[in-house]
Amino acid sequence: MSEVDGVRVLVTGGTSGLGRAMSAALVAGGARVALTGRDPARAAQVAGELAAAATGQAVGVGMDVRDEASVEQGVAAALTALGGIDVLVNNAGIGMRTVDPNFLSSPKGFWTVAPDAFRDLFVTNVDGYFLVARAVVPAMLAAGAGKVVNVSINESTMRRPGFTPYGPSRAATDALSHAMAGDLAGTGVTVNLLAPGGATATGMIPDGVPDEVRAGLLDPAIMGPAVCWLASRSSDGVTDVRVVATDFAAGIRPGPAT
Repeated sequence: MSEVDGVRVLVTGGTSGLGRAMSAALVAGGARVALTGRDPARAAQVAGELAAAATGQAVGVGMDVRDEASVEQGVAAALTALGGIDVLVNNAGIGMRTVDPNFLSSPKGFWTVAPDAFRDLFVTNVDGYFLVARAVVPAMLAAGAGKVVNVSINESTMRRPGFTPYGPSRAATDALSHAMAGDLAGTGVTVNLLAPGGATATGMIPDGVPDEVRAGLLDPAIMGPAVCWLASRSSDGVTDVRVVATDFAAGIRPGPAT
């Protein structure tokens, strides 16, 4: 029996990229997964594909993490479908490609970023993590247990020139994670960070990157073993740590988050 067999998991942004890869790993391990996407039909389609290929269960839920009402409705739907939520994986977000399609080949200074683009990315990446956790955690507190996993990036990328506002938005969600972990200390609900360990081959990467760059991108599946461990009983009691998927795959277990 898998360590995540029967675990009830909500994965935001689960229709593509890292979210789909993590959902697939969890479902393959026997978890019951509610994965979200802005398009309910697309979320249902992906959930069906993942369930058909594995032993676990999956359900698609429409959710716009930027919208409080949509989040409340989506979390309620997930709670009903799963009968509870043991683990929240906060993953939904947008990257630099939405602000500057050429950010890798010709990065630009922060002063060139349109204020509306800056705000939209922060609302999605930061408000989204807050709103979903805010909606899920009360049910975990009532149950006396639960786990929140906030997907992150390398700390060097947070400060990388040409990565405003994406890098700063992920620095904000890291800080939010530490605050969440402190607020929830002693409640039975834990909060941890999960980063891939490098750039991944997802839709956040521009189409025109050189072949040699694309060849060095990580497969999103790198997230699978780490997210399954974080969702399992093996990580019980572990809180406020940063798990790096590439390190985890190499057998390096996490230390305290910084």
